[in-house]
Amino acid sequence: MNRSEQLKNRIEKRIRRDGIAGKKLNAAPIQADVRCISFYDYMEMCLYDQEYGYYRSGAVRVGKSGDFYTSSAVGTIMGEKLAGFLTRLVDEYGGCADVGEWGAGTGRLSKQIIDIWEQERPDWLSQLTYMVVDGSPVHLAEAERLFQESRFETQAKAEIRFMTPQEAEIEHWRDKPLIIFANELLDAFPVHRLVLHEDQLWEMAVTLSEEDSSRNGRPFQYAIVPLTNPELEQSLAADGIKLAEGQEVEINLAAERWIKEMSARMSAGALIIIDYGHEADELAGPHRMKGTLLCYKDHIAHDDPFRFIGEQDITAHVNFMACRRAAEKSGWKVSYYQTQKQFLIDQGVLDDLVDHDGSDPFSEAAKRNRSIRQLLWSDIMSEAFKVMILQK
Repeated sequence: MNRSEQLKNRIEKRIRRDGIAGKKLNAAPIQADVRCISFYDYMEMCLYDQEYGYYRSGAVRVGKSGDFYTSSAVGTIMGEKLAGFLTRLVDEYGGCADVGEWGAGTGRLSKQIIDIWEQERPDWLSQLTYMVVDGSPVHLAEAERLFQESRFETQAKAEIRFMTPQEAEIEHWRDKPLIIFANELLDAFPVHRLVLHEDQLWEMAVTLSEEDSSRNGRPFQYAIVPLTNPELEQSLAADGIKLAEGQEVEINLAAERWIKEMSARMSAGALIIIDYGHEADELAGPHRMKGTLLCYKDHIAHDDPFRFIGEQDITAHVNFMACRRAAEKSGWKVSYYQTQKQFLIDQGVLDDLVDHDGSDPFSEAAKRNRSIRQLLWSDIMSEAFKVMILQK
């Protein structure tokens, strides 16, 4: 039995054992009294089950051989610009701060940053502790391999530590300032899904599929239950969201909690969030009747979370208004918030465009210009991605 089947069976057992009463959502009138778990619990198991979850088992998930790309795969531009910005932040804290990437994947972006620092700031690099944090054992192993194969001598100077989020949580956090950046982390946190049905707000849940659907590879289907957490309705109200009949929306309480937890640990420092998302009114606009949930398998996007159990990424757009609320309540100051495109421009990326005669499309100059154009003018990477910087 493969991992996907194992995980499917584990979810089914949880529904049968711990499921709460809900109602199926069908074309026919809603049926009562089915056992189900919240979509949050389902998504958490699909992505983070310790044995069979998408981010806990299997192969490398990011890059050409995985299911999706991040901005670090588009040349080295993002790494270079982040390195420069982080350098200025460290200088703000007197040249004495530790740095880490949370949700680092295979460590490619961190490696690009360290490469730049070795060349440009060896003066304080030897005092630096750099944390590479990721929940995937495969990703962490790949990150360690990437650094070990590097030709540079930085590892003998800077302390580079590879750890899981659990290890980072129990790590003794020093008194010195800490700067953490997270590139496409929050969109992978499990979300609650809500729907307005017959003028009542319900939480979307997951129940066992009808027999014919199960035969077609969809062992689960949506149901609805009363809200499992009062914070869900409070979050909607705080953002001024009013759903239309039948409209669905995602609430990422886990992202809000993470921002608060990072603040509680850091007496001084910064949190840099880079992710795709929008303000609340855009996320709940009339053109988004089905929310923003997407799945990625072999670089193909679709919206069915009940296929490829444990073998596909499941994401939702980040609500940056909710992030701002959580940040300000927990002691952060929002020092910067712009699109990724504007952030790169503010970091001088336009000055990196170079003239060339165009005779060789594979020259370093041509490839670099293409990378910059892709980051600045791609519909997804330029405007949908935001950069929020929190400081204290």
